[in-house]
Formats: sequence, structure tokens, C-alpha cells
Amino acid sequence: MKNSNTYNIALLFLRVGFSGMLLTHGIPKLMKLVSGDFSFADPIGIGAPASLIIAVLCEVLFPILIIVGYKTRLASIPVIATMLIAVFVHHANDILGVKEKAVLFAIGFITIALLGAGRYSVDKK
Repeated sequence: MKNSNTYNIALLFLRVGFSGMLLTHGIPKLMKLVSGDFSFADPIGIGAPASLIIAVLCEVLFPILIIVGYKTRLASIPVIATMLIAVFVHHANDILGVKEKAVLFAIGFITIALLGAGRYSVDKK
């Protein structure tokens, strides 16, 4: 099954779909950072500017690496960590409906980390 074309297209679709959707959350954070606005939540106590920079890396840089399939499993780890922090720290007291997107992103990126990039990736070229 791992060598089937359908399996590899599905992995590509999973990588591009989840990473592309996460970019819609990360790019506004990048624009905020570039504009010099460092106000941001500080869920793990490292300061708002550091939290914003880490969020930008995890929601922009690593998803781009995942889209192209470069070091996909490794690039998924910080994204997963960010989503788990969003679920269990930042939104810890919120109802499921509020934290649902972070839960879904975590599930998607955990799946990507477990399956890898597939044939249609930089890693396989």
C-alpha cells in the first residue's frame, strides 16, 4: 500500500491541506510580527514577543517545509507541540468548540508525523 499512487497522493493532499490551512493562521501572525506589534498571548511564560516568534515559526516556516515535504516528520514536531499547547494550556478552560481547530490540527499533524511525506516530496527526490 505504501508504494501505491493513491496512498502517496493522499499523503500529499494531507500535507498540503493541513499546512495550507495552518498558514491562514500563521501569516496574520507573521504580518503582526513584521509590523512591530509584539502583543501576543504568553501561554508558557516565556514572554509575548518570544511566544509570537515561536508561533510564527510553527505556523508559517514549518508548514511550508511540510508542504514541500522537506524533513516532514521532524518539521511536524514543533507544529504538534504548538497545537497541544493551544489545546491544553491556552484554551485549557475553554469548551471543545473553542479549542476544536487546535485539536483537529494536532490530529492532522500527528498523522503526518507518523506517515511521513510520501513519494511526492523533496525528501523522496
